[in-house]
Amino acid sequence: MSERMHHADAAWLQMEEPTSLMVITAVLWFDEPVDLERLKDVVRERLVERYPRFRQRVVPGGLLGTARWEDDPAFRLENHLRRTRLRAPGGRAALEALVSESMSTPLDSSRPLWALHVMEDHAAGGALLLRVHHCIADGISLARVLLSLTDERASGGGSREDFEEAEDASGRLARLLRGARTVLGSTRAAWKRGAELLAEPIQLMDLAVEGARSASALSRLLTLMQDPPSPFTGELGREKRVAWSRPVPVGKVREIGHGTGSTVNDVVMAVVAGMLRRYVEARGQSPEDVRAVVPVNLRPLREPLPRELGNRFGVVFLPLPLGLADPVERLWELKRRMDNLKRSPEAAVVFGMLSAAGMAPAPVERMAVDVMRRKASLVLTNVPGPKRPVYLAGARLAGVMFWVPMAARLGLGLSIFSYAGHVTLGVAADAGLVPEPRELIADFEEELDALAEAVRASGHSHPVH
Repeated sequence: MSERMHHADAAWLQMEEPTSLMVITAVLWFDEPVDLERLKDVVRERLVERYPRFRQRVVPGGLLGTARWEDDPAFRLENHLRRTRLRAPGGRAALEALVSESMSTPLDSSRPLWALHVMEDHAAGGALLLRVHHCIADGISLARVLLSLTDERASGGGSREDFEEAEDASGRLARLLRGARTVLGSTRAAWKRGAELLAEPIQLMDLAVEGARSASALSRLLTLMQDPPSPFTGELGREKRVAWSRPVPVGKVREIGHGTGSTVNDVVMAVVAGMLRRYVEARGQSPEDVRAVVPVNLRPLREPLPRELGNRFGVVFLPLPLGLADPVERLWELKRRMDNLKRSPEAAVVFGMLSAAGMAPAPVERMAVDVMRRKASLVLTNVPGPKRPVYLAGARLAGVMFWVPMAARLGLGLSIFSYAGHVTLGVAADAGLVPEPRELIADFEEELDALAEAVRASGHSHPVH
């Protein structure tokens, strides 16, 4: 079987460079070792047999052709699911080191573009490392795929998609998603009409504008000022490093939100902005606002995933208020900025641009990526996980961390993952820019405490004008 790759998926193939691999990475840790044979059965039944992309390889399209999917005649699950030994003495530091190393290692392009490593000698119990190329699916879809492998009980059964989104269902980000999905619904005819078109870049861009019915959103993107220099920007190398925080109880974050009329998402984003400010100040620089590229899911979470998976998301550029010194003012300003984005068609416009980039020759696509790189300093993702503890192959899942690629040649990726009443922050960074990502994690944990104390001391539940 051979099938043409969707243009939005092909764009992620074209973006890959040795210093910026387009691979989504997830690390899962457990209270006990994972039974490899039982895991193989789960992966075969719920992943490989359910989603064809996990047994298909990519056939490049040549100079002007589109890449294709074809069944791998030599597919063997054992080539993708293997044991990996952690360096002594094991534990979290060794796991972080191995994940860091994996982010610098390309997937084998002669096989389906994914790998699942079962960690041996993990002192805390069991651990898995999953790597999937972005051309297969976007981060939210892969989070749902991962959840479909789990059960509500150790004995199996009861698996369901039960995401940590209720807190923000009526919040600003949810309204942003609804607005983007509405715009996307009006773009489908344009995408279909343009899908077979190999045209000049300006014509491809016109499709994106027509599809989104909003030249203003595109104009805003193209006229954004360049982000200022910071410790997070510069030339990239091949070596990447990761770290992640201790899981933070959602109740602690929600308490801050109640004190300011904010959602959990507002609070966590504000803490991230404060973390970045601390890091910049510690290096003797004056903090200036920087933009984060924030992926926006355009596929409703209650809509069943198609067997072909694929990418159905856009991005918005969220300016993070690093320039504000007061933590509470920083939270209110961040809420205001998210309000300004909530009804913007920007996410759908960028989805169209990605589709167009997938149709364009690689040099044109790289030029578009370079424009995005100059207008932002980091990637910031927020992935919802299950609300209650789940089990994978009989082992209780203790925690998850998840990173999307640092696309557009960006050097810093931040990921927020919610699971079982806790929120965890992950950092992935270019080693030449941020040599010790654990310093950012320490800043995050200190900033969370500082914001909580500032909210208690302010006594205000809304901005003071």
